[in-house]
Amino acid sequence: MKILALDTSNQTLAVALVENGRLQTEMTLAIKKNHSISLMPTIDFLMQSVGWKPADLERIVVAQGPGSYTGLRIGVATAKTLAYTLGIDLVGISSLQALLPADSKGLVVPLIDARRNHVYAGFYEQGQAVKADTYLSFEALLEEVKNYEQVTFVGEVAAFTEQIEAALPKVQYQATLPSAYQFALNGEHAPVSEVMSFEPRYLKRVEAEENWLKNHEERDRESYIQRV
Repeated sequence: MKILALDTSNQTLAVALVENGRLQTEMTLAIKKNHSISLMPTIDFLMQSVGWKPADLERIVVAQGPGSYTGLRIGVATAKTLAYTLGIDLVGISSLQALLPADSKGLVVPLIDARRNHVYAGFYEQGQAVKADTYLSFEALLEEVKNYEQVTFVGEVAAFTEQIEAALPKVQYQATLPSAYQFALNGEHAPVSEVMSFEPRYLKRVEAEENWLKNHEERDRESYIQRV
């Protein structure tokens, strides 16, 4: 099976082409760039590098979330368009799963920085999810994992190292980038999604929506008080 795997869920852009479990080519760009501009040229370049044509593809594997609202929409829209146009399988994989290292022991917690000391977090043992991905404060996450015998934080850990060392000095941490190759392997036997109904998994409302709801809730409360 020839697979195109792509992840634009955060700052890093990761794309890989895999055939029958073997990596053909891969590119990871860990710099701040507009994924809407660089994604398709990256795919075109890699396809040309291995001599593949669009019609050769049999499956698209895409990071479905959580992550950046804009980044997720770019990746999902691209994946849906390709899958629909080519009439091939579409598979969505957790963006957090793409951050897992190849080998790890105990509980592994991949992190995506959600700003304001909040994170998107996954919970994995031996590469398998043991809890659903979630959005929570980092303080709450530290409390949740404190009783595990062995814990390793991976992914976007840079902003949280001081808190980890202060609260749980025995816990390990390791910065990791998403692996599009591993992503493709995970998606090779994953359930296929219905293309037209496929949507990103945000796990939280975007900031603009939260502000709108907050403002309207306060206005509704004031209007109710005035009426009473």
